[in-house]
Amino acid sequence: MSDIVIGALSFPVLLGLIFARVPIGLAMFTVGFGGLWLVNGNAFIAVARLKSETYTTFSSYSLSIIPMFLLMGHFATLGGMSQALFKAAESWLGHRKGGVAMAAIGACAGFGAICGSSLATAATMSRVALPELKRYGYSGGFSSATLAAGGTLGILIPPSVVLVIYAILTEQNIAKMFLAAFVPGIVAALGYVVVISIYVRLYPGSAGTRARMPYAQRFRAVADVWPVLLVFGTVVGGIYLGWFTPTEGAAVGALGTGIIAWFAGGLNRATMAESFYVTARSTAMIFFIVLGAAFYNGFLALTQVPQELAGWVTEQGVSPWMVLVFILILYLLLGCVMDSLSMILLTIPIFWPIMIELDFGFVSMIDLHAAKFDTALSEGMTVWNGLSSGSISDLSPDRFSRLLADANAQMATLGLGSVADAGTLSENQIIAIVNETTPEMVQQARDVIASGGELGRDMLRDLNIRGANEGALNRINVEQTAIWFGILVLIVVEVGLITPPVGMNLFIINAMDRTTPMIETYKAVMFFVASDLFRVVLLVLFPAITLFLIPWY
Repeated sequence: MSDIVIGALSFPVLLGLIFARVPIGLAMFTVGFGGLWLVNGNAFIAVARLKSETYTTFSSYSLSIIPMFLLMGHFATLGGMSQALFKAAESWLGHRKGGVAMAAIGACAGFGAICGSSLATAATMSRVALPELKRYGYSGGFSSATLAAGGTLGILIPPSVVLVIYAILTEQNIAKMFLAAFVPGIVAALGYVVVISIYVRLYPGSAGTRARMPYAQRFRAVADVWPVLLVFGTVVGGIYLGWFTPTEGAAVGALGTGIIAWFAGGLNRATMAESFYVTARSTAMIFFIVLGAAFYNGFLALTQVPQELAGWVTEQGVSPWMVLVFILILYLLLGCVMDSLSMILLTIPIFWPIMIELDFGFVSMIDLHAAKFDTALSEGMTVWNGLSSGSISDLSPDRFSRLLADANAQMATLGLGSVADAGTLSENQIIAIVNETTPEMVQQARDVIASGGELGRDMLRDLNIRGANEGALNRINVEQTAIWFGILVLIVVEVGLITPPVGMNLFIINAMDRTTPMIETYKAVMFFVASDLFRVVLLVLFPAITLFLIPWY
């Protein structure tokens, strides 16, 4: 039996173990260990791999972000942040038709920004919002569906534990992944609000009303949300301002929420010990799944199954968009029977090599040359302004002196005197002086870009443009594909959490509201599923919704 056949047969074996209710981490580890044994012909290499794989997996500094974000979510709950978020949203929206349900969605979005877990967001917000929804006459099925859908925002709005795992698996920048998730997360929350507005008009008896609150109470409720804004602003702002890495930001967030919870009276010796215990238990579960996935994926890599599959898909000449749609549909189906983390760990090592080989045309060489040329113009003007004013703050004195001497020499060659008495020069002349070329070359490059062409090697060299080659283009497109695909996968996985009959969020909410028949929740949640599917189509058709913030980082 060939290695590829062994690798291919491992899939039905793994799925059989999962359906037999074997924990997925153990199932992947068992199949991976057994597969390595079969491929190598003995158990010694598999045992040796166990030692090396364990160290390689858990020596990753990036993984420490997971327990920090989990702990931050526990501390946020103890600090009453979930209640404050809901009360603030309810004070402004509660009097509207369906307003309390909309407030629950807003509170879920806010809590997701400091939690990172869908299941934790659903469970926490259900304890806060479910009694209020029942109090104001909202039907059980509609209330449960709203909170189940709102809980999914926990893994989409940064920080997100699942997004961290995806970034590690695909070797992407975690901060960029978080940035790309912001707009889709906001679109998700707004989409749910629209769904609520439509639902309460189709079924008027499903939602009650409450009195309008005075503006003084509304502003007091908003003021009570300052801890959430402080933590979120510090963590996210600190990451994107370069104060600390995402991992350090998670630690800062955990410390900040802990201090706030202590001042609020929710954190004491007993609750702190419980938070550490729950965080450790959740982290151990996630890490064991990560280890099992690493072992199984190492076995698959040895059999060359992902690489052969990627090559086969490429050879078929199928449209990249058709392949993407097929993968997303498969995720949607898997989401009905598996949790999000398990899906990501099991499938990304198989699907990601396929996605790398597909060309979605995000950036062409013409686009790259145009962007690099604009950057060269901008940097050239910055350098010139620094030379004219007598200082460029980010250059050493020696480098500044050499650059000034070169510019003066270039101006003398052109018969323009010196930088100090240059007077008014055209932008082409300035760029030519800074880059030691001619104004004619700069204008020629402008004409090529304006006509939609690629710059020649001489132009690139004369304008000191670097990183405008095929390798750089491939790296950019791979990064863009990874970020876009990751957000799409996250959303489809999120849909699986609320898709009947096995959506995990539905069961969490049902466990807290035993009086509501599950069939009523199923009926109501399909409206939210439709919103999610519409959002997936929107992001597939318009990748810029996901990617337009990335150049700002």
